[in-house]
Amino acid sequence: MVLEDECDSVFEPQITEEYVDTLFGKVHCIMNGTPRVNRPVILTFHDVGLNHKTCFETLFNHEDMQEIIKHIPVCHVEAPGQHEGAKTLPTAYTYPTMDQLSEALPAVLKHFGLRSVIALGVGAGAYILAKFALNHPDQVDGLVLININPNAEGLIDSVANKITEWTHTLPDTVIAHLFGKEEIQTNHDLIATFRHHITTTMNQSNVSQFFHSYNSRGALEVERPVPEENINFRTLKCSTLLVVGDNSPAVEAVVDCNSKLNPTKTTLLKMADCGGLPQVDQPAKVTEAFKYFIQGMGYMSSAGMTRLRSRTTSSSSISSFDGSRSRSHTNDLQRGRTHSQSTEEKRGRSQTDVSTESFRNMGQSISKTTEVAC
Repeated sequence: MVLEDECDSVFEPQITEEYVDTLFGKVHCIMNGTPRVNRPVILTFHDVGLNHKTCFETLFNHEDMQEIIKHIPVCHVEAPGQHEGAKTLPTAYTYPTMDQLSEALPAVLKHFGLRSVIALGVGAGAYILAKFALNHPDQVDGLVLININPNAEGLIDSVANKITEWTHTLPDTVIAHLFGKEEIQTNHDLIATFRHHITTTMNQSNVSQFFHSYNSRGALEVERPVPEENINFRTLKCSTLLVVGDNSPAVEAVVDCNSKLNPTKTTLLKMADCGGLPQVDQPAKVTEAFKYFIQGMGYMSSAGMTRLRSRTTSSSSISSFDGSRSRSHTNDLQRGRTHSQSTEEKRGRSQTDVSTESFRNMGQSISKTTEVAC
């Protein structure tokens, strides 16, 4: 399916803000644009300590993203009590688990009359959307998961979190969840901005409940299918793009998630010189990857995106975690010259220096399991 329309030079989508009743309480939703029959909607879900503005505003306000949202409406979903200026949740209210929050999403789709979505989530939101895709595969066309952690919290992590709760304020704990140590120590302006958002626009009690729900999550029950073995396995069935900054505290978790997913449908984008929130730190690169991901699914196949096409970007290196697959998948994407081997070759990875045109071609082979470092 190709999504293409004649668009006005000035694009002003209709914005609808509603509270949607679900089995687990009201969720705050913002529909940006008008849903259309037989077309997907971008469905977003934020991370802990954030809302749709602080998590996604930088990305969706970026000039390069305007081409995408002209064609595809966006529905932002906020967890109970996490919207800006939210009142403290009632004492009798039991905060939903991660599984329950994922099961609240069908009510959102029904409310807005959505048949399918391209889901974009960060951290806790990424986990919720992945769970939703596992349980409702017919309603999810594609997944873009930033900083996803597919694992349950271990005993050591649980003890460490308890100690952190005793010795740190909630904003400090959330900041440590969102950003890596190096970023916290060096990017003072960014950290100060998000600390201000957390302390002044978010309800601390509600954030604490959402954080506790996330830390109490179970493992995401997925496993990588074994070739030529006729077994029942549970995995994400849609095309999936995993994104993480190389300075993010979630790097190991995202790499682990990639190792557990279907290799024919998963791409890992590891962004160099990028911190805990790639969509905030490098929105242009995330937009570019998102656009080619959408094109790889068959949408917006001939959309202009002139800024993206004319922008000169630094070369990207593409590698695969499995040596045998690495050669075949790299051949699908390789258009540049062979790059000198990096220290990651110690793990058996092959490196390639790829031109912008080659990265653009990722849209045609997005179903390959690759690691893209850009």
